[in-house]
Amino acid sequence: MDAKTLFNEKLPQLIEKEPDKARELDAIYLFNITGDNGGTWTVDVKSESPSIKEGDSGNAECSIEVTSEDFEAMMKDPQVGMQLYFQGKLKVSGNPMLATKLQQLFQMGGLG
Repeated sequence: MDAKTLFNEKLPQLIEKEPDKARELDAIYLFNITGDNGGTWTVDVKSESPSIKEGDSGNAECSIEVTSEDFEAMMKDPQVGMQLYFQGKLKVSGNPMLATKLQQLFQMGGLG
């Protein structure tokens, strides 16, 4: 699944359907996906009304940067994320411990 489909369609539906479960992550993420089908999204699963918005809200606690090709590989196989991180292809800034919780978000709808 490409990043645009995930962040513009799938995750917003999941968050709307299960806001309490989404809020368990208690964080604000910034995703910067480069390349084809990429973009920048702020995923707020901390506020009372969890949301996903295009662009950088400026208040992310954890930022993730990766190419769209590598992002799609991670969506198919979550284990790829650690490999990409250690290869320097997945960049995490801010609180890196929050990045470890992301799999919970993607698993909400069987996405990862």
